[in-house]
Amino acid sequence: MKRTIVFSLAFTFFVAVGYFGMAIVNSQGKKDQDPDGVHQMDPSDSTNSQLRGGFALTTGGTSATTPISWHGGPVIATPTIYIIWYGNWNQSNGTDTPAGQQIVRDWANSIGGSPHFQLNQTYSISGTTITGNANFGGEYTDTGSQGTRLTDNKVKSVVTSAIGPGKLPYNANGVYFLLSSSNVSESSGFCSRYCGWHTYGSSTSGTIRYSFVGNAARCLSGCAAQSTSPNGNAGVDGMISVITHELEEATSDPNLNAWYDSSGAENADKCAWTFGHFQYQVANGSWANMHLGSRDYLIQRNLKHGTQDFCMVDSTHN
Repeated sequence: MKRTIVFSLAFTFFVAVGYFGMAIVNSQGKKDQDPDGVHQMDPSDSTNSQLRGGFALTTGGTSATTPISWHGGPVIATPTIYIIWYGNWNQSNGTDTPAGQQIVRDWANSIGGSPHFQLNQTYSISGTTITGNANFGGEYTDTGSQGTRLTDNKVKSVVTSAIGPGKLPYNANGVYFLLSSSNVSESSGFCSRYCGWHTYGSSTSGTIRYSFVGNAARCLSGCAAQSTSPNGNAGVDGMISVITHELEEATSDPNLNAWYDSSGAENADKCAWTFGHFQYQVANGSWANMHLGSRDYLIQRNLKHGTQDFCMVDSTHN
């Protein structure tokens, strides 16, 4: 049965001189799971979609978690990123724009093979090595076939409709990201309960792994770490932090039965809304913690798994 969960969206910033830069203070915790505390999908829940995967919760939803372990499910060795632009991405609002889309494309072309994404190599399992690479497979535009108020089932419909001849190819190792413009809502709780989610489902082509992430401009206080961002688009920069979170988890737990802890938290959940000490200030006064391609980003840490687990920005910076 669904429970109502209320999160404080407040989080604290402080600026220190020198190496520590800006520290974003928040407790680590379970983030990208069903808000009811159930890791697996719940087909009996008629108030939500039958495809309920992990939810990357808003900034106030962290709590302590237990060690992560493998539960026998598959991982993706090298994911391919597909982008589905949903809604109106040709607005004059400074965020849902072609320039905003290019920020995401640049991320998609540079996240694979980066020290940050290579942290996922620690989730390799018997018979499958996670390479730490990722490919950008292409994009598709849906200007609003399901309206501006999405449900989880409508998200799936958009994704499945975007796969086919003349559209996106079916790829068993693909992760299909529906990225919605800021005028689009998601009725299961975007901005109030989560900032994004990933799951899997069946289609006529085969099993698909997919994700919903909305433009954080709709709720900067809940789904973005800062209102001035490295690429001058706080909504899209906020999205990229959440997209990275979801890509990491879709790689290590694509079918929701591989890597998670006893409370259902996946690898990126355990470090959610923490950004590490290795931060630096860029020209517009915002903060970043990694440089990918030609751009700077502030991206949530991921969990490096081993004898001891550590939240890391990359393989050398915590």
